[in-house]
Amino acid sequence: MNTAHLLSNALRKAAAGAACALAFLSFGAAAQDKVTIMTDWSPHGMHAGLHLAVHKGWFKDAGVNVEVLDGKGSVSTIQQVAAGKIDIGFAQLGAMAPAVANGLPVTSIMGFVRAGDNGLIVPIAGKYKTLKDLVGKKIVVPNGAATAPFLDAFFKAGGVSRSDIQVVNVDSQAMVATYGSGQVEGALSTVAFFAPIVSDTRPSTGILFADVGLRIPGYGLVVAKDAVDKRTDLLNKVVAVNKRVWDYIFSGKEDEAIDAMLAQRAGLRLDRKVMLGQLKMYMPLFATPATKGQPIGWQAESDWQDALKAMEQVSMIKPGWKSADFYTNKFVPK
Repeated sequence: MNTAHLLSNALRKAAAGAACALAFLSFGAAAQDKVTIMTDWSPHGMHAGLHLAVHKGWFKDAGVNVEVLDGKGSVSTIQQVAAGKIDIGFAQLGAMAPAVANGLPVTSIMGFVRAGDNGLIVPIAGKYKTLKDLVGKKIVVPNGAATAPFLDAFFKAGGVSRSDIQVVNVDSQAMVATYGSGQVEGALSTVAFFAPIVSDTRPSTGILFADVGLRIPGYGLVVAKDAVDKRTDLLNKVVAVNKRVWDYIFSGKEDEAIDAMLAQRAGLRLDRKVMLGQLKMYMPLFATPATKGQPIGWQAESDWQDALKAMEQVSMIKPGWKSADFYTNKFVPK
């Protein structure tokens, strides 16, 4: 056998080996399901779980290549899920419910802030414990906010009315300045998000909707309704990783979660103190009496029934809807 023939055989073997290697790499890439998860807004404390899971490679370990995108509001994120532009939305379930009632084919597969995060921000120095303590005081309410339609129901459940408390309506962008300057004694908002932002200028706490028995669910994962059956394996993986990362955070890893988020959004120069404060304020809101002893993400029918009743009271949805129309626990074993 001449040298040319030996070289030809060697080249053929090398080419075959390269082809096998390429095929193997292609298979590995194909095995990674690509998923887009869009949050509600630019990064804040509640997004830390997603960023930590990406940072630690837990999604990739599960065979999922996740890209976390920053959103422009829960309503917008939910609409993009319904339109098929993104795979999963990390959004307020209280905003998802009326979207479903208005015909958007989406549902919740995990509930995180199951106790709800809506309420009234109040200064700690004021020693306000109930809405009755605010009789005669001014509060600020953002125009067009998702919390605004619940104001009267919130007042009623807390034993007051609009005639008892002075309501000042402002643009949402003026909320921090109006409240922080001391012009008002309360601000209707998502308490865990807002309070850490004003912690330096006006240390605050909150009177939550849930404190007066008004339960509106907070953050959760939203998907297109047909994905529940069509993408079962993928959603099982995503839910499992989300449960894993939140269990990890609850084991005392809040700082690590925030550090991961700051590293992945370094260009935004996020305030670490605010982000960590938000995360820590959200964590106690993960559980309700009805979800006690259940895994993170599991949603209780009774909690949803209460939420739907509250939404009916303020004409956000029409009567007749069932809790099963809005969520599934298919991916979160009881």
